[in-house]
Amino acid sequence: MPNRFLIIDDDRDYLEILKLKLENLGYQDITCSDDPLEAATRFDEGETFDVALIDVTMPDMDGMELLEIIKNTSPNTECIMITAVNEARVSVKCLKKGAYDYLVKPLREEGLAKTINRALERKRLLDILDMDKRDALPEVQNKTAFQRIVTRSRKMIRILKEAELHAASPFPVLITGESGTGKELLARAIHAASPRAAAPFTPVNMAALNSNLFDAEFFGHTKGAFTGAEQDRTGYLEQTDQGTLFLDEIGILPLELQGKLLRVLQNGEYMKLGTSLPRRTDVRIIAATNEDLDQLIDKRMFRKDLYYRIRGAWLHLPPLRERRDDIPLLITELAKRNGYIQDGRAVDENALEALMQHDYPGNIRELESILRSAANLARGQTITMKCLQDHLHQRRKPLPRECRTADTRMTTLAEAEKCHILKVYAQTGNNKTQSAKLLGIGLNTLRRKLRAYGADQDDQ
Repeated sequence: MPNRFLIIDDDRDYLEILKLKLENLGYQDITCSDDPLEAATRFDEGETFDVALIDVTMPDMDGMELLEIIKNTSPNTECIMITAVNEARVSVKCLKKGAYDYLVKPLREEGLAKTINRALERKRLLDILDMDKRDALPEVQNKTAFQRIVTRSRKMIRILKEAELHAASPFPVLITGESGTGKELLARAIHAASPRAAAPFTPVNMAALNSNLFDAEFFGHTKGAFTGAEQDRTGYLEQTDQGTLFLDEIGILPLELQGKLLRVLQNGEYMKLGTSLPRRTDVRIIAATNEDLDQLIDKRMFRKDLYYRIRGAWLHLPPLRERRDDIPLLITELAKRNGYIQDGRAVDENALEALMQHDYPGNIRELESILRSAANLARGQTITMKCLQDHLHQRRKPLPRECRTADTRMTTLAEAEKCHILKVYAQTGNNKTQSAKLLGIGLNTLRRKLRAYGADQDDQ
């Protein structure tokens, strides 16, 4: 969602000037008010803004009084104070009351842009920290951007909300996770939720590039730059200007090419092959890898300076075996998306039980492959055990009956908790110690709950 701004100044002409400056900087959701009392009422009624720009000197209520009201009712709103008089005493007082910064008129667009960008980045970081402190799950606001990512995992929902917060920033994002966990899907969602959504999203498989291809593919070339170059070629940097460049498998990029990429990231400049004229590009980098970059840095196989450049924000996607509750949802979604069944359920209870207990080293990509193969054998009917590959027939202890469902029916919190605990307990072979560790609860708490469920066993 776009950032929301509120400008409060009793000078209506200056309100229009400041609004125009914000629009020139690319911001669109801007509300203006020449009445501080009316602005205070907005916050009292629960309206929220990301940034408030507040004139210090106003009739009826001065800016510092309004600042205090805003920080008490909406502490996550970043407040920037604006004044015609540069007084150190007043600026210190404003900062002590919670203002992010104190600017003196007339405001230059460049200075205003830097202050707003820093304020928004601080807000995003505080929102992420605040999210971790709350028991209640955060809610993604831009549901359209993230609609293809199906989950009810608490860990995944928090990752999606954090991704949405990072989407509004211009800084690079590093996505890590095993192969098949959906790194490109998350990168596309971040792009769709960002201010760059209308510009190109260009995915690049770094594993397919070598030193001969890198310059031509990334920078492009002019006609006659080398033998066979009969026309100009647009490189990734030029075609993605104002958009998002997704660098997949960046962990295996050769060292000499890492240096070339780093220079572009540092200053946004590059040169096409066949010309000495520098060009500029404005791209947002999202990189992804299933490699352990810390280990590669220790082995001097990955540049530390490039690592810190691409890791403006870091999102780690968990493997499917750590979010088993999502398997029924994913089965239903993949079946609908690919037309595996005409009507009825995608899989029966026994097949679902087998699919729930598989560890999926290939993650969601492997699940999709299994379903595709099984659907071919099922011929539009419900998938049964006969349709599944042989290695899926070697199952562990059966799951509780109430947890064997592939639908998304609503349930009570107590039922959901019981189902989740019993699933984890069954998946660990009824090992209480391991189950308690995975669930993040005490061993005695687990024993008490299992007794209540009538599922207590003697093994530890």
